[in-house]
Amino acid sequence: MNHALNISAANPNAPRLNEGETALPTSLAGMTRAQLREAAIQIGVDEKKAKMRAEQLWRWIYHYGAQSFDDMTNISKDLRAKMAAEFTLTRPRLTERQVSVDGTRKYLIELSPGVECETVFIPDVAKSGALCVSSQVGCTLNCTFCHTGTQALVRNLTAAEIAAQVMIARDDLQEWPTSNENRKITNIVFMGMGEPLYNLDNVSDSIDIISDGEGMGIGRRRTTVSTSGVVPKIKELGERTGTMLAISLHATNDDLRNELVPLNKKYPLAELMDAIRQYPGLNNSKRVTFEYVMLKGVNDSLAEARELVKLLKGVPAKINLIPFNPWPDSPYECSDWDQIEAFADVVNRAGYASPVRTPRGRDILAACGQLRSESQKVRASELRKQRLAGEGQG
Repeated sequence: MNHALNISAANPNAPRLNEGETALPTSLAGMTRAQLREAAIQIGVDEKKAKMRAEQLWRWIYHYGAQSFDDMTNISKDLRAKMAAEFTLTRPRLTERQVSVDGTRKYLIELSPGVECETVFIPDVAKSGALCVSSQVGCTLNCTFCHTGTQALVRNLTAAEIAAQVMIARDDLQEWPTSNENRKITNIVFMGMGEPLYNLDNVSDSIDIISDGEGMGIGRRRTTVSTSGVVPKIKELGERTGTMLAISLHATNDDLRNELVPLNKKYPLAELMDAIRQYPGLNNSKRVTFEYVMLKGVNDSLAEARELVKLLKGVPAKINLIPFNPWPDSPYECSDWDQIEAFADVVNRAGYASPVRTPRGRDILAACGQLRSESQKVRASELRKQRLAGEGQG
């Protein structure tokens, strides 16, 4: 089944409506430059001036974070009125915001009725702040150590919905207008819900929006896309986005990786490593990040540390060792700290940087591998019944 959205739809951010309901205004927040130009033409702007108007809109939406057309002071009142009659600047609805004792913030965002994703802001990551964004609602990969893998795929996110996650976090952190000084969100990591390379078109378009220097300005070298190993798309990711690459590895042999990351049965380690070596621009200043979750008695022996060094030979790499973050009914335990340090020492002595990632946001289930919304596929007729029932109770 194809879960991809129709990205040519007029309003990728609008709630999905039941048959017979009145369509809501289209939101410009999350649109590409080309889409903003078409929106300007739609309200009567001359085609020769549409590009200029699109540039003005782009600046207001993505540099200033405008949520009202009244803020757009270099656009005439008449044109602003026409825009307000046809469009909005609303983001998807923030339904829940949780703040961890360590400052991590988790946002639950409603994309459409019954469909939600989670986004996490992690402060003070190597003197910067990282925003972990989702590319899908749910996931198809069923990695056994990952909470998201227990939620079936609902659908891909549009480029607008991915970009809107950044905008919502910046709203909360009061990061408008864009500045190069004292930023809180300096890095974007596609390590939230879903497999980004199964939604590459929308991921690529969202990176174009997020990285643009006239807007949010979070550069491609500060953007990392993590994949569990969708081999045919790895080189394409580099060619289309120029971002940093991360690999959700977690095992050094096919037998164990087949168990932990079932996608390995389709794309085994030898094929994966060949694809990584072909990633465009790979060098010592553009290294691949290998993510390795530490599972007690499963993949944390010193023999496996040595095998990891052999596996990565010749690849410019760093290795993030991730203490396993427990979630309800998870079948694994985190490795003992002494064992994690001994594992890291083997890798470090081989010349690889292998920081141990400090667990963040565990108390609000916002740590690596813990994200999971309660979204599910629901028929439109069932949503209507639920809504009517709720109105009757009110």
